[in-house]
Amino acid sequence: MTDHAQDAPGTVPASPTAGPTEVMDAEGRPDDGAVPSFVDWDFAKATGRRLVPAGPTVSPSEAADVVAAIREAAAAAQAPVAETSRMPAPGVAPPALVVDRPTWIDLNLDSMAALMTPVFAKVARDRKVATNAPGMGVGAKITGAESGALMAFMAGKVLGQYDLAPHGTPRLLLVAPNLVHVQRELDVDAADFRAWVCMHEETHRIQFTAVPWLREHLIQRASTLAGDLTPTPQELGQRMQEMLKRLPEALGSGGGGLADLFATPEQRVKIAEVTAIMSLLEGHADVVMDDVGPKVIPSVAEIRAKFTERRKGMGAPDRLLRRLLGLEAKMAQYRDGAVFVRGVVDQVGVDGFNAVWTAPETLPLPAEIHDPQAWVRRVHG
Repeated sequence: MTDHAQDAPGTVPASPTAGPTEVMDAEGRPDDGAVPSFVDWDFAKATGRRLVPAGPTVSPSEAADVVAAIREAAAAAQAPVAETSRMPAPGVAPPALVVDRPTWIDLNLDSMAALMTPVFAKVARDRKVATNAPGMGVGAKITGAESGALMAFMAGKVLGQYDLAPHGTPRLLLVAPNLVHVQRELDVDAADFRAWVCMHEETHRIQFTAVPWLREHLIQRASTLAGDLTPTPQELGQRMQEMLKRLPEALGSGGGGLADLFATPEQRVKIAEVTAIMSLLEGHADVVMDDVGPKVIPSVAEIRAKFTERRKGMGAPDRLLRRLLGLEAKMAQYRDGAVFVRGVVDQVGVDGFNAVWTAPETLPLPAEIHDPQAWVRRVHG
């Protein structure tokens, strides 16, 4: 879908949540001291928009019809997802934001800027870098270009997401050109495919709105982990040596991506804990979308089979890049999390499973993702 989608009803322009001029301290509070701009976020957006592949070509009227249909599918998903998950969310859900690829890039870079500001504050303190230090502008442009290129790659892959928007307003995003592209590639019913994807993304919205503490908990864990993984100058040499030793592991099937290469053993434990939470969220969304499916989506079995097969059919360069970026591990989260959810539900039912949302302490531990019975014993006794 071309940029026609950006002007269609239901799409939105980027609205910043936190940019490079909004400074937070290490705890996420506003800070009066300036933080060096390690990333030029505007340049990142410009780079991402320049590099992102064009979506499927449609006319303006077709784009408007697609956007309206996606918004309708998102609204229709709310009741069956709440009923199946038994997690009614408070209040009235705002309409999903249906966006094109460039707008998705802008919104995600805004969220990334908000998430990384406390990390940059930490780096600035450790390195004692002045905001006007020589070379800062060039370095910020380079990291901005890298961030934009990464977002351009991701923008062609993501069907939808619940954007946690640190320091901003959370929102459900659906990427119109990607839904059209994948639906055509799979050759499945367009309405059924839209409904199926919206069930998954609506489950994420339910998770974060029906469980009040979950959003801040995950943001805090992610921000802390990002800060821990950012090496000080004293640590950088040792980290680089460790990365070179572990590069074959990242290229292997079990690797967690480049970020995992920089981690110390203690940090890999923290990565595993966050991964367990993400596995829960993604697996739960996959289970709900498939459980709701037969009631309202006639071709759900065909869609699931073709979608799963599509994940296997990527070329070698794409698989390598996905492995380095940790996207292969992301695919494992869907699989492992779904097995965990179904394993728990089989033992204690949906209401028993929903005890997982009681508090941070009831979230599954890394080992429990692969051993649902261990979680049941710990939480239910």
